[in-house]
Amino acid sequence: MNTLIKQAIAAVEPRRTFLGQAGLLLSGTAVALLSGREALAAKADKADHAVESDLRILNTALGAELEAIAAYQVGAESGLLEKTVLDLAVTFQGHHKQHAELLAATIGKLGGRAVAVRDKYSFPVDTLKNQTDVLRFAAALEKGAVSAYLGAIPLFGNRDLAKAAGSILGDEAMHWAILRNAVGDVPVPDAFVS
Repeated sequence: MNTLIKQAIAAVEPRRTFLGQAGLLLSGTAVALLSGREALAAKADKADHAVESDLRILNTALGAELEAIAAYQVGAESGLLEKTVLDLAVTFQGHHKQHAELLAATIGKLGGRAVAVRDKYSFPVDTLKNQTDVLRFAAALEKGAVSAYLGAIPLFGNRDLAKAAGSILGDEAMHWAILRNAVGDVPVPDAFVS
């Protein structure tokens, strides 16, 4: 091969390698724009925003699940729960742990960074004087979780994530109903959840 051609190839090769490696770091939008495909770029940009939005929703849900785990720990350690109620609380806490594990794993698979457990949560521990207080506190948290998942489901860009959130919502609604029943309230107070 001619020396001049060899020199030209040698000069181009580092740029080709750099561009190839840089392409790994570029978003789908950037790659589409660089290839001159504006319509594809718009679609990729929309997908990038949908993933970012889904990650925010997932991290918010994860934060709430971590808070629920901590709240059930407070209830379990309060010394106010009878054995059967304590067992139920620990079971519900286990459900929240499973939710948190799934959410954290999903966030990681989507390229996000999962929120961490807070050092401290603000729970109304001075108002928890008996088992009923603990159960009403837990029921209020579960009702909040139901409402949060209900509000999040239509916001997901990824419909599979919306279905998974619906499954978690169902579990939270059952927790809420059981806790309401345990304190003598009507387990399902309304025909619709809001």
